[in-house]
Amino acid sequence: MPRFMGFVRMEEGIGTPPQALFDAMDVFIGERAASGVFLDGGGLYGTEDAVNFVSSRGEVTQHDGPYAESKEIVGGWSLMKYDTVEDAVADQRRFAEHWPEVTVVATLRQVSDGPDAPGD
Repeated sequence: MPRFMGFVRMEEGIGTPPQALFDAMDVFIGERAASGVFLDGGGLYGTEDAVNFVSSRGEVTQHDGPYAESKEIVGGWSLMKYDTVEDAVADQRRFAEHWPEVTVVATLRQVSDGPDAPGD
């Protein structure tokens, strides 16, 4: 059964989403957890405590947050499994429909289980 990672990207510094959104997400995720689709996931704090390590030509540099140049950040993630890619895409669309109060980008990517990429 293919696994997928979902990301929610949003504008940095918009504050806490409304409680109604948290309530709707609890129901949505709870239904998927009960059916075995939702494997794990969670929200992420802002970039104020983030640390990036950049490796370039064998040299590693560390960059601590916050990142003033960040306009959009990953605010949450999930790991899910579906019977088909089509099922995953349809459910990700339903997920995106739960965000009417804020602007987000909900991204879905298939998890690789080996050296071959999907479609190879």
